Amino acid sequence: MQKLKIGIIGGAGYTGGEMIRLLINHPLVDISFIHSSSNAGNPVSKIHTDLVGETDLVFSENWHNDIEILFLCVGHGDAKKFLTENTIADSVKIIDLSQDFRLAQNSTINNKQFVYGLPELNKENIKSAKNIANPGCFATAIQLGLLPLANAGILGEVYTTGITGSTGAGQGLSATSHFSWRANNIQAYKSLQHQHIHEIQQSLQQLQGNDGMHVHFVPWRGDFTRGIYVSSVIDCGLPLEEIKQLYKNYYQDQVFTHVSDNMIDLKQVVNTNKCLLYIEKQGTKIVVHSAIDNLLKGASGQAVQNMNLLMGIDERIGLGLKGGGF
Repeated sequence: MQKLKIGIIGGAGYTGGEMIRLLINHPLVDISFIHSSSNAGNPVSKIHTDLVGETDLVFSENWHNDIEILFLCVGHGDAKKFLTENTIADSVKIIDLSQDFRLAQNSTINNKQFVYGLPELNKENIKSAKNIANPGCFATAIQLGLLPLANAGILGEVYTTGITGSTGAGQGLSATSHFSWRANNIQAYKSLQHQHIHEIQQSLQQLQGNDGMHVHFVPWRGDFTRGIYVSSVIDCGLPLEEIKQLYKNYYQDQVFTHVSDNMIDLKQVVNTNKCLLYIEKQGTKIVVHSAIDNLLKGASGQAVQNMNLLMGIDERIGLGLKGGGF
């Protein structure tokens, strides 16, 4: 197969850096350009210093349409601005990692329609799409813990808490992303009003309808760099083994989401594109734990998975990553 020509807009941040790391090792991809207005002319390895000796690519202030895939690794609002100010050829497929086009009411711009890119929910639609709105990191972790229940029509009120590493806040410094604040510290933020709640609700309603289902979410900032761990509490009268089987049946054909028979932990998924799930039950309540790497399955890894699906490639190619383990 001829290699795919791809371009990256916004290559200097965390998600852009992860995208570069994945794609320079993808056997079916050639990177045509990596755009960064603030770093134009700099070697990529000067900004992403772990790539010294891995690539000779240089950041560019220019971009072009002579590509097949365009990744938008830019901040929220900037993807919409870029597509408003620039003309993207109809032949170019776009994968946007911002939140600009995830909701149905915002999914069209300049006659370009975006499909919500959660493979475990929309795989067939992704395969036939032109443009993909990549899901949010917390949204991915929470949804993967709830989709089987919504698919069975038995999801009610959900109370969920999740903790994320500092890379989830982006590369720009703020008071709560400094090492001196994060170290030995945690904090809740955006309680019950996190921006990912809307896309979570949208996906669950796609499977179940409204039916009184609602997600109450409290996110936490953690004192580690990467990864998301979520615990969701739901009322469910089914026996535990029946619930586990429901989950295993739903994910049996999904290559990156796995139901564990043992309690999971964050190190099992960091530096991988996996989501691990574990389910336990006390009385009439179940707890679904889910863990992902926020920069991979929660961002750039899932974007590459979506690219593979868009282009008719095995979705695992380029994502056979080695986790840390310890």
